[in-house]
Amino acid sequence: MNRYEVIFKNGTVVNHDGMAQTDVGVVDGRIAALGDLSNASAGETVNCIGLHILPGVIDTQVHFREPGLTHKEDLESGSRSAVMGGVTGVFEMPNTNPLTTTREAFDAKITAATDRMHCDFAFYVGGTHDNTSELADLEKLPGCAGVKVFMGSSTGSLLVQDDEGVERILSAINRRAAFHSEDEYMLEQRRDLRVIDDPSSHPIWRSPEVALNCTKRLVALARKTRKRIHVLHISTGEEISFLADHKDVASVEVTPHHLTLDETSYDRLGTYVQMNPPVRGKVHRERIWAGVANGVADILGSDHAPHTREEKDRVYPESHSGMTGVQTLVPIMLNHVNAGKLSLQRFVDMTSAGPNRLFGIMGKGRIAVGYDADLTIVDIKRQEMIVNDWIESRVGWTPYDGVTVTGWPIGTIVRGQKVMWQGELVTHSTGQPMHFSEALPR
Repeated sequence: MNRYEVIFKNGTVVNHDGMAQTDVGVVDGRIAALGDLSNASAGETVNCIGLHILPGVIDTQVHFREPGLTHKEDLESGSRSAVMGGVTGVFEMPNTNPLTTTREAFDAKITAATDRMHCDFAFYVGGTHDNTSELADLEKLPGCAGVKVFMGSSTGSLLVQDDEGVERILSAINRRAAFHSEDEYMLEQRRDLRVIDDPSSHPIWRSPEVALNCTKRLVALARKTRKRIHVLHISTGEEISFLADHKDVASVEVTPHHLTLDETSYDRLGTYVQMNPPVRGKVHRERIWAGVANGVADILGSDHAPHTREEKDRVYPESHSGMTGVQTLVPIMLNHVNAGKLSLQRFVDMTSAGPNRLFGIMGKGRIAVGYDADLTIVDIKRQEMIVNDWIESRVGWTPYDGVTVTGWPIGTIVRGQKVMWQGELVTHSTGQPMHFSEALPR
């Protein structure tokens, strides 16, 4: 008789290519068997009848604010929020204090995260004018998601706004680089369009043209250097249409908030919906949804970017841009699945198979023998109301407070261990760095 450490029984296993009721057997943190395991034994059997078992959701854009900004988040609290929402792995961003732009800063984050974060993790290295010569080595470090560049200013001081600087960075590296694509020169020219105490003027200042112009510059640089780029948090319909013709060099991330909120949200949420790039009108939202439907959009990232209530309550434009999102990614998107906006397989494609495909994450992104037993277990028909008190982020708020959704995370399994089950944190933090096929030791 075969014996497993854990068997997840009677659930409907979903991969990006389909779904079927089957058991999942786990040994040494990896998937060891799929199929009818009714005759096998296990140290623990988890009955998943009526539940869907998804490959572990990977949120490829979060800001956990450590070091330097831990009054609003740290690696422990951000990852606790992640697993409570069904997320098994995250890519975390470099705009911390100090910036994650050196080997020393990167190594310090890996040390701070290992066995302290509740999910597995990778960290981006920030690309700057000053560290270009080091990036080829930095991007190959274990646990490095790649290089991230801000072409438009956002939280923190990372900024490379000029084509020459971006070209030097792209020329220096080999892996896919991620970009915040807003044209800083246009932002400076348009500052007077911000209206004091009117956050709805935020998308007027940071207009669709600001985003599109930068994305066009970025694609031209990618072609010139023959390198791959990943354009983060697309907010405009024009960018979706433009990038459809450049998928050979550019991959595309979209966010739950750009797929869910619109210009009417400013009336209800004010500065709490203020983001960079901004939440825009319904027309842009529907064109981004069209990009999900036709495959231009590759993956979903939450752009979890917490700020305290005090920082959000400042009078616009002094208020900070950013919102929580890692804990609500799964329920918000499952609600869209139930509304018919995308299939469950497409959701899986954008949150596990897609990140694996784009970034070459080793052992993650599929439910398959030999892969890490990272599982997001959901009740696709469970109705719940999202409330601030549920949010584990240090700032304790969500723009979706009071929103009822259909579809809810029941369990977060990281390398075969129950981390969250039925709304409770059940395992001590055991987070480990992810590894990437393009950064294998030589």
